[in-house]
Amino acid sequence: MRTAFFVDGYNLYYGVLHGSDHKWLDLPALLAEILRIQEPSAELVSVDYFTSPVIARLATRGQVSNDAQNRYIRALQARGVSVTLGTHRLAKGYAPRYLDGKKPSRQVQVAIWQLEEKETDVNLALGMYRAACRSVDLQLDQIVLVSGDTDLAPALAAIRSDFPHIRIGVILPHRHEQRDPPGSLKEHAHWIRRHIPESELAAFPLPPKVPLPRKPAIVKPDYW
Repeated sequence: MRTAFFVDGYNLYYGVLHGSDHKWLDLPALLAEILRIQEPSAELVSVDYFTSPVIARLATRGQVSNDAQNRYIRALQARGVSVTLGTHRLAKGYAPRYLDGKKPSRQVQVAIWQLEEKETDVNLALGMYRAACRSVDLQLDQIVLVSGDTDLAPALAAIRSDFPHIRIGVILPHRHEQRDPPGSLKEHAHWIRRHIPESELAAFPLPPKVPLPRKPAIVKPDYW
């Protein structure tokens, strides 16, 4: 069963990697192991990773955070992962002001900066659907989404309806098993994995220096 993975990088990071010691993760190796457990006869043929660049002026460590993300993206590409970048939209907005003991009201608002990740969901949904369209040429039997974002459920529904020969899996990037996985994702998947335990994350680090042909190796960020 030839399998293509589509990974929501933002969802993966804040679901299992943020605040952990496993950010320098060998993603293809981890996914290959999960696939082996789920279906021993299956074969990983591709990993597509979707994210947006860190905005340095809003990051905890500034430009250092942006540089660390760039290193990781290059390391993934060196491991054969296809990376698609979206954008962030930063705009002035308004939100209800917090007042102790009172319900939020549109009448009492404060100005805020609204930060939105743009294009990632659309790019990911299109990537999965296009892979399904080319499934015969790619000899593709299965698509696995790594995300808990229910906005991607319509894409899964379309693939399942239009390409019934394609098997669909979903891996929820949670550290602990969720009792009730998102119904809209579960509804359109043939199988769903509810968490990625700490032990699996710890088992698949990238080497401290990821070699490149005819270029300096990519070095793991110090604070990762």
